[in-house]
Amino acid sequence: MSFMFSRTPKKVSPVNTKNRLVMTDIPCPGTKEILESLDIVESRSMHGQIPIIWDAAYDFNIIDIKGNKFIDFTSAIFFANVGHSNLKVSNSIQDMLNKPIMGCYAYGSEVRANYLQKLIEFCGPGFDKAFLLSAGTEATEAAFKLMRMYGQTKSKERLGVISLENNWHGRTMGAQMMSGNLKQKEWIGFDDKDIHHLSFPYPWVLNGQSGESFFLKKIQELKKNGVDPKKDICGMILETFQGWGAVFYPKDYVKAAETFCRDNDIVLTFDEMQAGFGRTGKAFGYQHYDVVPDLICCGKGMGNGYPLSGVIGRGDIMDLPEIGNMSSTHSANPMACAVGLAVLEEIESRNLIEEAKRKGEILKTKLNYLKEISNGRVSHILGEGLISAILFQDPNTGGADGLTASMVAEKCYEKGVLVVHTGRESIKLGPPLTILDEALIEGLDVIIESFKEVIKENE
Repeated sequence: MSFMFSRTPKKVSPVNTKNRLVMTDIPCPGTKEILESLDIVESRSMHGQIPIIWDAAYDFNIIDIKGNKFIDFTSAIFFANVGHSNLKVSNSIQDMLNKPIMGCYAYGSEVRANYLQKLIEFCGPGFDKAFLLSAGTEATEAAFKLMRMYGQTKSKERLGVISLENNWHGRTMGAQMMSGNLKQKEWIGFDDKDIHHLSFPYPWVLNGQSGESFFLKKIQELKKNGVDPKKDICGMILETFQGWGAVFYPKDYVKAAETFCRDNDIVLTFDEMQAGFGRTGKAFGYQHYDVVPDLICCGKGMGNGYPLSGVIGRGDIMDLPEIGNMSSTHSANPMACAVGLAVLEEIESRNLIEEAKRKGEILKTKLNYLKEISNGRVSHILGEGLISAILFQDPNTGGADGLTASMVAEKCYEKGVLVVHTGRESIKLGPPLTILDEALIEGLDVIIESFKEVIKENE
């Protein structure tokens, strides 16, 4: 059974620092009642996270309904890259409300033209056009369509797409078929025999192998199963890092994948939902591998909380659908474009890409210290920039330790720090790129303190 957070208020030690304030029981009074009302009227699929009712959010702080203030290491699950309630973003929304124009479907608008030009400039060489949407899963669906349309133009005999085990691309049908979680796509009722999942090159699986040799070995296995990449594969999609554990690939693995795609006329796509817009200390996460994909799928930090996603890529691929053959009611609506433009301006004017890289070193140093003092209970510290994961294990068996991860997440909450509870043996950390150094260090100290207390309480 998965870990269940208690909704019953618990007496905790008060906290009053510049960045945290805990002055009630936790969860605060009133939380349980609101969550129980949601149980009645909302699908349970939306539930299960740390039991907090958000009342407000500013920069890197979350305020609950009783005024307790938390340091946010979740960015509301990695979308608040330029900080919660960012003033430039909020003003861009207000300006559009005052204009007024809420949507224009396939008709043009000036802000749309300005944003798309700025977005393409931000993406750099190799990216010519974009198609904007509302949700990340829509973007990966669009990429799926584009990869297969490309295969048709090249007269591929089959429209195969390669993805990786345990990678995650969204909750709609095509996105879930490309995702590697077998349990979560049982509802589809069938497997697409032209979607092929390669083994993921986890550091604990490589066992001394190079990333390149591991990749080539898996491609050989695919060929032995009767798949001819030149005739049967039209696309390959990589989640820039595997989400649950911020697991990046070996660089030579991705370089080998790029060479494979170029040699076989295959569209290389990166799913940049969590990695894009400065999160990893680069504009996009794929840049850690020194490759240039044909398509990137973006969302989350792209709109900083406003529903905005997109596919960005080579012009010849982006223009494969005929006029009207790939559109969306809310695509490139003026409000979303205004927000997207404000996000890019904030990233650039505040140098947030370099800030994420610099602060990422602080994050990594503190977390590696946690690993050193954990007596084998922390197996890996993974991530780049301001996205990291702590992986917990049973020090005796080496097995995954999801219970400790959950208890540490709950203890952090009681002390005024929100972390991402993955439901498995990991805790993920991804504060807004705007977080102050002092708040980042304070939050990390709380995580270390919480770990020590959990271990002591359960000895």
